[in-house]
Amino acid sequence: MGYRFAATPKEPERRMKPFGLALDTAPMEAKSADALPTEPGKWQFEPKWDGFRCLVFKEGGAVEIRGKSGKPLGRFFPEVVALLSELAYERFVADGELVVEIDGRLSFDALQMRLHPAESRIRKLAAETPARLVLFDMLMSPDGADMTGAPFAERRRALEAFGKTAARPERLLITPFTRVTAEAEQWLAGYSGTDGVVAKRLDGAYQSGERAMIKVKRLRTADCVVGGFRYESHSREVGSLLLGLYAADGRLDHVGFTSTIANSERPALTRRLEALRAPPGFTGRAPGGPSRWSTERSGQWEPLRPELVVEVRFDHVTGDRFRHGTRLLRWRPDKSPRQCTMEQIAPPPADLATE
Repeated sequence: MGYRFAATPKEPERRMKPFGLALDTAPMEAKSADALPTEPGKWQFEPKWDGFRCLVFKEGGAVEIRGKSGKPLGRFFPEVVALLSELAYERFVADGELVVEIDGRLSFDALQMRLHPAESRIRKLAAETPARLVLFDMLMSPDGADMTGAPFAERRRALEAFGKTAARPERLLITPFTRVTAEAEQWLAGYSGTDGVVAKRLDGAYQSGERAMIKVKRLRTADCVVGGFRYESHSREVGSLLLGLYAADGRLDHVGFTSTIANSERPALTRRLEALRAPPGFTGRAPGGPSRWSTERSGQWEPLRPELVVEVRFDHVTGDRFRHGTRLLRWRPDKSPRQCTMEQIAPPPADLATE
């Protein structure tokens, strides 16, 4: 998911016991696609959650939560460890996602705040914004059977049986699903609280570490003000456009960038932008210096009069900013810059997380 771990104490490697499956078992992953598969009766479709992917292990009184990288997550989510410890089931291994809801919306920022070295801070956040565990696969059943070689349809039945006893409202959920492609496509068009759809073959085994699933992300668009630009590194042509949206207080906040500019368009676009140079560019939150993308362009930026509007495509928003670079779709001379407001990128209500 792109998150960073705070330092944690080293622990001895326990590959097999006491959890039945190795703690370093890698989650099965998904490959990206532009469309969902359409073979009838072959696939199950599930929401793609925007959280921390994890495997959860329980054996007797011992509970482990491991992130996709294999690193332990339990100390950052003590309320989830306590919940799993209290379940009537003595043993199981399941695949799932940790999510946090704030004010009716899923918050990736709140998850990242948990990765903190101070236990007191973690405990405070766990009490104020407890995490939810959404489960979507069963790797070892409560009777101790390794299910990784079983067809997914069988694993799903085991998961649902597990959920009849283990599920807890707003704490531990079994993910919704459909096996109707048309319904899954409706989810892509607007199912709240998630960022796409994952397709799993009903006859497929659990292929640890392999991209054996298919994911189709929901991509959204927004009209943004071009509040500034950066030159390409070692060049006097535009490298990226700096994007802004108007906040409720009327200030223009920097929300991200786009660098998908055709080479043939750069000379003319550079002249157009240079003619609009004028401070401050952004009247609210402004761009910082070099970022992880700045190896190919200067960290310095040129402010512009807020006159140009572009439509961009984006996937994730974190903290009122595009988490990744966006794709430039088109210029919008028909749009007033003042119409480009933060409401466009507000996350949808977390409807699925409350079921």
